[in-house]
Amino acid sequence: MNALTVLISCPDQVGLVTDITQVLAAHQLNIIAMREFVDEANKSFFTRIACTGNLDDADELKEKLLEKLPTTAEVNLITQQEKQITVLVTKEYHCLAEILIKNQFKTLGANVKCVIGNYEALRDFTEKLGIPFFYVDHADKDKNSFEGEIKAIINQFDVDYLVLAKFMRILSADFVEEYAGKIINIHHSFLPAFIGANPYRQAFERGVKIIGATAHFVTDNLDEGPIITQHTTHVDHNFGVKEMVRAGKEIEKKVLLEALELIFEDRVFVSGNKTVVFK
Repeated sequence: MNALTVLISCPDQVGLVTDITQVLAAHQLNIIAMREFVDEANKSFFTRIACTGNLDDADELKEKLLEKLPTTAEVNLITQQEKQITVLVTKEYHCLAEILIKNQFKTLGANVKCVIGNYEALRDFTEKLGIPFFYVDHADKDKNSFEGEIKAIINQFDVDYLVLAKFMRILSADFVEEYAGKIINIHHSFLPAFIGANPYRQAFERGVKIIGATAHFVTDNLDEGPIITQHTTHVDHNFGVKEMVRAGKEIEKKVLLEALELIFEDRVFVSGNKTVVFK
C-alpha cells in the first residue's frame, strides 16, 4: 500500500465532499484522514486528504477529480513526502543549527541540499555536518549580480523550497517571482508589528510586554507575505535589548521549525495573502 496526499482548492459548491470521495473510492483509495475548510467570505473550499492504496495512474485520477470540480479548481497529488530544500543564511546560527541537526538525524521531513551564505561565518559548522556550503559575497556587487550567483547555485539542485534562516538581505521582486510560493522566511517580530530591521530594539523602545516571531512566505512586499505560524513570549521592564534578542531567538527557532514541518507535510494552502493551515 502506498501513501497519497490529495490537496484541492476551488470555489465552494454543494456536494464537493461527496464528489471527491466517490472518485477516490472508484480508484480503490482508502481515506485515512480528511480535513476541509470553507472560506465563507470568498466562497472558497480547501481540503487535504490522506489516502492509502495502489494508484496506477495519477494523471487519470487528477483528470477524474477535475471533471467533478469547478473549472478553476487546483488539484495536487503528492506521493513523495520528503521535500528538497536550500537554506540561505548570513551570520546567525541558531535557526540553521536547528535545521541541520534535524536533517542529520532524519527528523526534518526534508533533505537539505546546500546552504548559501553571504558571509563565511557558518561554513565550518555546515560542512562538519556534511552539507555543501556556498559563499556569495554581497559587497561591491549590484543586486542583480548577487542574486544571479545565488540563483546559479540553487538551480544546480532540484529544490522544492528556499528557507531564509536569518538571511539578512532584501530580495528583489524578480527573484521572489522566480521562486514564488517557495520562499519561507523567519521574521524576528510578531508581524505586522515592527517590520524591517532591528525589531527587538523597536520593541524595547516601544516598551512592549510581548515579543514574538513570524514564519511567512516571501512576497515582494517586505515582511507582508502570507503568515504560516506565529508565537509570542512575555517580557517586562527587566528586559533590555540583549535579553529580548536572547528570548526572541528561542521563539524564532520554534516558529521556523513548526512552519517547516507544516509545509513539508503539505498542510498549508496559500489563499491570497492568507494561509489555510490544517494542523
